[in-house]
Amino acid sequence: MTTSLDTLIQQFLDHLAVRRSANTVRSYGTDLAQLSQFMGGKFDLTPERLRGYLRKFAPTPVTRARKLSTLRTFVKYLQAAGHLSNDPTEVLEAPFRRKKLPKALSRLQASELLDQEDSGRHPMRDRALLELTYSAGIRVSELVGVNISDIDFKNQSLLVRGKGSKERIVLFGKTAKSSIQDYIQQERIPAVSDNALFTNAKGARLTTRMVQYVVKKWCVRVGLPPETSPHTLRHSFATHMLDGGADLKSVQQLLGHESLATTEMYTHVSMERLRTTVDSAHPRRKH
Repeated sequence: MTTSLDTLIQQFLDHLAVRRSANTVRSYGTDLAQLSQFMGGKFDLTPERLRGYLRKFAPTPVTRARKLSTLRTFVKYLQAAGHLSNDPTEVLEAPFRRKKLPKALSRLQASELLDQEDSGRHPMRDRALLELTYSAGIRVSELVGVNISDIDFKNQSLLVRGKGSKERIVLFGKTAKSSIQDYIQQERIPAVSDNALFTNAKGARLTTRMVQYVVKKWCVRVGLPPETSPHTLRHSFATHMLDGGADLKSVQQLLGHESLATTEMYTHVSMERLRTTVDSAHPRRKH
């Protein structure tokens, strides 16, 4: 006697409940309940029938990708339990999802941000952290973790601790060097418990939230998008480096990316910017 689809689904969910969270089991259950509804409760998992199920219940690429993942996990269980000898999902294609390109400031926007007049309660500190973030392309978590002892002013280099506590050396420019030195000599509140470079009024290390607030405040003052973040400055560093002729491997090393593929997305950003320039400047692109 052939086991019903509903029975197999319940057995799968019981199996899953031992290994996955309640929310995950609930999500799988919803997808498979729709599958049973489409199949009329019949155990008939062919590629054609599964395509029909996806067409009906997965109208968007995101939904299709999730439901296809559910189907593949379910099918693997059925194969392991001896209910299926083949994999009907093998020929089903996942939807193409275009990677969202990181946003970056233009060179003019970066200049407008950094060249504005000092203001606020800690103008030298705020300028120094903005200059260093953009000049070195470091993450906000790396920025707040910087100690004075990590800075080599002679070589304009900085030791940063990235993801997984991995250390790397990054470089910064003369403007950032000058801003950091002015801040240390004239405005920095000595750290109360360690050697933090960026401190608040009480001498405590700055938090990432505080840095985000500073970036937003400086952006709003010159009319830049309020959603501009420290990560935007990191993206801008990478994009402007590639626009200026830097090679991909060097940018990868400076950003601290383990995979070159992660850095390669910035080449697409540069191409998008180049395409925009051509579209607006070339006389034959307007016809």
